[in-house]
Amino acid sequence: MKRKSIDILALLNKIRADEHTVLIVLSFVIGILSGLANIMFRSAMEFVHTVLFVKGTEFLHIGRGGMYKALLPLLPMSGALLLIPLSLLFPGEVNGYGFPEFIERVNVRGGFLRIRNIFLKTIGPALTIGSGGSAGVEGPIAIIGGTVGSGIGQLFRTSESRMKLLIAAGSAGGIAATFNAPIAGVMFAMEIVLLGNYEMSSFAAIVISSGIATFVSRWYYGTSPAFTVPQYDLRGVGEIPFYIVLGVLIGVTAVFYNRIFHKMKDEFAAMKLHPQLKPVLGAFIVGGLGIFLPHVMGNGYEFIEYALVGKVLFPVIALLVLFKVLATSVTLGSGGAGGIFAPALFIGAMTGGSFGYVVHQLFPSFTANAGAYATVGIGSFLAAATHAPLTGIFLLFEMTGNYKIIIPLMFTSIIGTLVAKRLYPDSIDTVELSRKGIKLHAGREVSVMHTIKVRDAMHKDFLQVEEGTLLKDLVRNMVDNEMFYVPVTDKLGNLKGIVSIHDIRTILFVDAVKRVVTAGQIATEKVITLRPEDDLAVAMEKFSLKDIEEIPVVDGELPGKVIAMLRQRDIVALYNKELLREDLV
Repeated sequence: MKRKSIDILALLNKIRADEHTVLIVLSFVIGILSGLANIMFRSAMEFVHTVLFVKGTEFLHIGRGGMYKALLPLLPMSGALLLIPLSLLFPGEVNGYGFPEFIERVNVRGGFLRIRNIFLKTIGPALTIGSGGSAGVEGPIAIIGGTVGSGIGQLFRTSESRMKLLIAAGSAGGIAATFNAPIAGVMFAMEIVLLGNYEMSSFAAIVISSGIATFVSRWYYGTSPAFTVPQYDLRGVGEIPFYIVLGVLIGVTAVFYNRIFHKMKDEFAAMKLHPQLKPVLGAFIVGGLGIFLPHVMGNGYEFIEYALVGKVLFPVIALLVLFKVLATSVTLGSGGAGGIFAPALFIGAMTGGSFGYVVHQLFPSFTANAGAYATVGIGSFLAAATHAPLTGIFLLFEMTGNYKIIIPLMFTSIIGTLVAKRLYPDSIDTVELSRKGIKLHAGREVSVMHTIKVRDAMHKDFLQVEEGTLLKDLVRNMVDNEMFYVPVTDKLGNLKGIVSIHDIRTILFVDAVKRVVTAGQIATEKVITLRPEDDLAVAMEKFSLKDIEEIPVVDGELPGKVIAMLRQRDIVALYNKELLREDLV
């Protein structure tokens, strides 16, 4: 691989291709490969669905109803069981909703992705979704496309910033090919993968990859939009307030989805059951729900179209909101593989359809029918759940091809996103990152501060003295060891205070005082401390509380035991080194 990359680079040097030309060529290649990867992924999922779900339904005679219908949970359980060998071979890389980790790797860890992700994110979700698990293909295809971009970046040994751009281009291509929506692919990459932290120089590469991947998908699947919906009209300005109210409802529901999703994941994580059996239990629960509401199984695209044309009755469509949230949370929280986009589209359609049914019954002359609100709900719920309004707006527009819904969609998406952010600051993709202390939306520099731990910058060559130490001995030790901040402990080694050179400079030359006063008598008792697991952002906040240059680092389990010191200048040096490392070519 190394020899090959050198040959390619040498060839590019011979033809004197500048950086922008190389980037365009690479984006073109990434677009083709992302489009082909989408075809491979969808074919795998369709194959699994036919073998496990369709043939399994026929084999178990589930279609006959009655007692046979009780066998339905065996179908998703078969997919979960087939996941076990894969998850044993590649622990931590197969199960669950892997998109947050993908975002972290792209924005924080340099964007190095293993090529085997293409295989794992194809087979794992295909087994889960194809057998009836409640999940979507969009997260996995974004990771697959991103891995294609990362592979190209590794081949050309690009800088981390350029690697990040190529990954975003690959993800854009994957999403664009999946939904036949090139503009939405671009917005997805910019809003969700890059979290809004991008430059205009990034735009060309992402657009090219997204467009080429869409072309490849249309060449294979045709040009039809993902959903076929009737052409709805906005009844007039008087209908806008109803869409604003829908936006509020969408925002609240998105937060509910977010909280239940992560709550269920926590519950399964705490469950005393073998990790390989948790997805099987989750599949059993989802299959049990499917006995009564089969709509919640799989990606649900077929039932979304029913809602868009008004073929789902109100009591059922309202129930589907709750049970689709539950089914998706159980599927992915237990360890099933897949994404949250398709469930979000489903929940949005059912939420909008339920609301639309009610308002149309109450105000038939002022409002369109329930299908119009279900259509708007698709894009606006995705926008609110991911905090990415442009992605939701353009995705729905391109998926439906209906320009007349764009105005109510804009109102609903923006209101829904604002409400969701107000009620819960994290999107469904960034909750786990925030739990780790990673604040990616704050920008790259702040993100770097959140990812470096105190243990990486602290130094253990420090001086500490007992509280009974005379000041003259303390001063001599500080001078000999060039230490300007000295922790003071009791006889058991527990921290009692700290002495700085600034505290004693007024009495340094008074011999009588130095022979009588002890370290414990002049030490500052209210000591600001850090733990090794704290990040540098926390450390800088504590440094800003007082005009100090060093802070003691204490044991996380024994907060009275000082194990190191952290200097402010060491933080700055390590921070600058990390930024330089990311920017090196």
